[in-house]
Amino acid sequence: MTNTIKISTYNHQYQAQVIELILKIQQQELGLAITLEEQPDLLIIPSFYQKGNGNFWIALDGNNVIETIGAIDMGDNRYLALRKMFVDVNYRGKSRISKKLMDSLVSHARTNNVREIYLGTIGNFKGALRFYEKNGFLPVSKSDLPASFPVMEKDNLFYCLTVSTSAS
Repeated sequence: MTNTIKISTYNHQYQAQVIELILKIQQQELGLAITLEEQPDLLIIPSFYQKGNGNFWIALDGNNVIETIGAIDMGDNRYLALRKMFVDVNYRGKSRISKKLMDSLVSHARTNNVREIYLGTIGNFKGALRFYEKNGFLPVSKSDLPASFPVMEKDNLFYCLTVSTSAS
């Protein structure tokens, strides 16, 4: 780990690294039988994530992608769906970069008058659940999700963060 960690908006030059990081974590660490073909969003990040109030950020150590986080505009500019938050195993718990990426997302949401950020996850991702809860996300039932929330087949837990306005 170097002292050159920075947060950046996604740029196409990092596509291969983003895909490699996410697939490695999904397949090798989490044991999920998921392929790139099942995640076409990774091949079209600008048109999938970086539209409306959505965006996609990466954390870089030097020129190496070490973390990702995406936000999908759910269609009415009031809600975002958090997606693709993945952290290289060598950086988990050793830096506050995850918090900085989450803060970037929340700041972006606040600036764009987004009211709520939703996410879906899998119950056995205990570290991720603790991180979300520590950052203000509260559990919600699937039936309480906005109709436009893109539910993933494997998701069994859902969370919501109410974005405070700059006046609060």
